[in-house]
Amino acid sequence: MSYIFTSESVSEGHPDKVCDRISDTVLDLFLKHEPEARVACEALATTNRVVLAGEVRASDAKLSQIMLEIEPAVREAVKDIGYEQDSFHHANFELQNYLHEQSSDIAMGVDSGDNKDEGAGDQGLMFGYACNETDVLMPAAIYYSHQILKNLAEVRKGDPESILGPDSKSQISLVYDDQGRPAGVHKLVLSTQHDADATQLDIRSLVTPVIADVLPDGWMVDGENLLLNPTGQFVIGGPDGDAGLTGRKIIVDTYGGAAPHGGGAFSGKDPTKVDRSAAYASRYLAKNVVAAGLASRCTIQIAYAIGIAQPVSLYANTHGTGKIDDSVLQEVLRDCMDLTPRGIRQHLGMNSPIYAPTSAYGHFGRMPGEVCQGSFSWEAIDLVDALTSSVR
Repeated sequence: MSYIFTSESVSEGHPDKVCDRISDTVLDLFLKHEPEARVACEALATTNRVVLAGEVRASDAKLSQIMLEIEPAVREAVKDIGYEQDSFHHANFELQNYLHEQSSDIAMGVDSGDNKDEGAGDQGLMFGYACNETDVLMPAAIYYSHQILKNLAEVRKGDPESILGPDSKSQISLVYDDQGRPAGVHKLVLSTQHDADATQLDIRSLVTPVIADVLPDGWMVDGENLLLNPTGQFVIGGPDGDAGLTGRKIIVDTYGGAAPHGGGAFSGKDPTKVDRSAAYASRYLAKNVVAAGLASRCTIQIAYAIGIAQPVSLYANTHGTGKIDDSVLQEVLRDCMDLTPRGIRQHLGMNSPIYAPTSAYGHFGRMPGEVCQGSFSWEAIDLVDALTSSVR
C-alpha cells in the first residue's frame, strides 16, 4: 500500500537552533580547555537577550578562564549565523550567564573510583536508526529537508546583499510506493525570512533552484504543490519573532519522525550524558548494520541506569529485513563495541570540541570529519567488516 510521509527541518537561524548552537558553543569551549569537563548548558533567546543556565565542572585552574571566554564565543556564534537585526544583533543583545557547578550527587554517580567504573550520567533510553533510502542511510524526507536549508544558508552567506534572513523552515511530504520506497514529492513547504522590500517573485526565483538542485531527478514540484512563504511575508524572524530554547527540536535533530526517539535532547550536553553519546552510538551501530547489508532498515535501542556503566538493555529490530535473527544481531553488536559511557567516548573520540556543527541540519546523515577533525565520527561505517565476519 502506498502512503505519504512528512518530515521537517529548521535552519541554523531558527530561534531554537540559535539556542542549540549557543549551548554547543559553550560545550566546545569547555572541552577545548579540558576534555573531561562536564557541561549541561541550556540557552534561552528572545528579543535582544540570551540567557544561559545549567551545570558545569572543570578544574579551578581552567574554570575562571573559560567563564571569561563564554560571552565572546557566544556572540561570535550568533554573528556566524547571521543575526544583525535591530532587535537581535550579535553585538548588542544582553547576555545573562547563570551556569553553576554540577551537582555533587550527579558527579558521584558518573565518576569512576577504586571499585567502580564510570557510570551513566542519568537513566534513559536512546534510539538509533538507519535505512537504505539515501546514500547516507537516512530517511529521505528529513535528509532532503536538511539539505535544502543547508544549501539555502550557503547561498545567503555567499551574498553580502542577500534578501534572505537567517530564519527558515522546510517540510517535505514524500510519496512511498507499495514496496515502502520513496517515489517522489507530494508537497514541499519552505518559509524563509527575507528583507522587507523583497517580493514573493524575488524569493521564488532565488529559492526554487536551490530546491531543484537538492531533490533527485524527477522529484521537483511546482504550482500548488510547492508552497513558498505561504503566509505571504516573513520579515520578523529569529529570537525577535519567537523565543528559542535549547533542545526543542529533537525530531529535527534525529530522523524526522521516521524512527522512535528516547526523549532526551543533545545540544549543550557533554558526552558523559548518555542522552547524547548513546544516541550517537545507537545511530553508529544501526548505520553499520545497514551498510554491512545485514538489513535494509535497523532500529537500535540502548538503555542505562544512573551511576551504572553497562547498559541495562540493548534491543535491535530490523523490521523484517534482517539477514540474521534480531536476537543474534543483538549479541553481535554487544561484542563489536564497548557500550559503557567511557567506552563510547573513547571509540568515537567524543571528548573534543566537535559539537557546534551538529546544532543545525541534523546530528545524523553527515560525513565523518566534514567540518573538523573528529566531527560526526558516529557516521563512520568502520564496523562493517567486524559485523560481516561475526555472522558468517
